[in-house]
Amino acid sequence: QVQLVESGGGLVQSGGSLRLSCAASGSLFRFYIMGWHRQAPGKQRELVASIRPDDSTNYSDSVKGRFAISRDNGKNTVYLQMNNLKPDDTAVYYCNVFGLNAWGQGTLVTVSS
Repeated sequence: QVQLVESGGGLVQSGGSLRLSCAASGSLFRFYIMGWHRQAPGKQRELVASIRPDDSTNYSDSVKGRFAISRDNGKNTVYLQMNNLKPDDTAVYYCNVFGLNAWGQGTLVTVSS
C-alpha cells in the first residue's frame, strides 16, 4: 500500500506563497497520476491540480494561473507551488494517487486577509 505524507502548510497573508510537498513510498511513483485536492470547512473535497507520468498537468479554474504542480520522480515527491494566495484558498490540502485509495493525512493552509 502506498503511503503519502504531505508537508508545507501554514499561515500566510493574502497574496503570499507556499509550496506543499507530498512524499510517496514505494518504487512505482513515476507511473502514478498524482493529484492535489483540498477541503475547506463545510465544503466538499475538490481536485485542484493533477500531473501525469509524462508531466502533463491540469488545474481547476479556481487556481489556474496561480498554482503549479510538479513532480520529482527521483525523490518520489509531488509539489504544489501556490502563489497569490487568497482567503478562499484556506483548506486542508491532500495529495492522492489516482486509481488507488491512497491519501495523505493532509496539511492545513490558512490564508489571512
